[in-house]
Amino acid sequence: MRLIIGSDHAGLELKNKLLEHLGGMSYEVKDVGTHTSESTDYPDYAAQVASAVSAGEADLGVLVCGTGQGMAITANKVAGVRAAVCADTFTAHSTREHNDANVLCLGDRVVGSGLACEIVDAFLSAEFEGGRHARRIGKITALEQGEQK
Repeated sequence: MRLIIGSDHAGLELKNKLLEHLGGMSYEVKDVGTHTSESTDYPDYAAQVASAVSAGEADLGVLVCGTGQGMAITANKVAGVRAAVCADTFTAHSTREHNDANVLCLGDRVVGSGLACEIVDAFLSAEFEGGRHARRIGKITALEQGEQK
């Protein structure tokens, strides 16, 4: 599985811990930054990760900022991206199964690194269930394309 991960300055520390965690696994991980603690703009990193997921260059994405919210708002502007802010493993697992979420957003100021690793594991281990959920994702896709269903 190909993963892409990014953060702003507020999420740098947690992003680096997640990279360590993922490093021992069989994922191909691309880190798009930031790589320093200098102030940065979260939309720049959210756009890179979301665009890569939307274009099929990565299977799933992970974004980290202070709360995860700014990253999710930005990533969800990219067609085909369903970004979800998660602060627990149940939500992370469920959003993959029911919402076919393809970008996980985390808040460094919200969850500790241990829980964040568990959330990432839950997100990555879950799969979209399809069925009745596929109909709902179809409605989201229609909205992205300017159609109403």
